[in-house]
Amino acid sequence: MKKKELVEKIAKESKAAKSVAESVLNAFLKTVSQTLKKGDKVQLIGFGTFEVKQRAARNGRNPKTGKVIKIAAAKVPSFKAGQGLKDTVNGHKKK
Repeated sequence: MKKKELVEKIAKESKAAKSVAESVLNAFLKTVSQTLKKGDKVQLIGFGTFEVKQRAARNGRNPKTGKVIKIAAAKVPSFKAGQGLKDTVNGHKKK
């Protein structure tokens, strides 16, 4: 599903105008991004948790030449699905 389709689904589900749904989605994405940039996490109980993890520096290999290269340490965004989302995806009913 692309962003445009998501906006249409949100508008239909919430009975709101597409422009309002798009504005809300954009605000959500911006807020999550800014929160992660600060090093905090966003936890949505039953859905999942967005957080930043630290990836250590390591050695890699250029697949074309086989030469060993250094890969710098980096912060990477991460999402861990909550139990409610896992149950929904797997077709389990809520208890």
